[in-house]
Amino acid sequence: MASTRAEGERQGLMKQSDLYRQNAENCTQMAEAARGQPAYSRYKRMEAAWLALAEEQDWLDGERSPVGPDKGVKAAK
Repeated sequence: MASTRAEGERQGLMKQSDLYRQNAENCTQMAEAARGQPAYSRYKRMEAAWLALAEEQDWLDGERSPVGPDKGVKAAK
């Protein structure tokens, strides 16, 4: 029998997008502890990439619209 996402969450499993956000938070912490600008910049880029993956995963999971309120097509006047 297939398990549902709700059952998985009750059993302590996290959504994939939440795991990506945790990775982004780890990168934030590593950036703060980085010694030197190159390492700091690398961790910040990794943080941004993990957050982008989390957003994409939310869309794939049907939890958000692929077009956000500020990304919609503007109507011609």
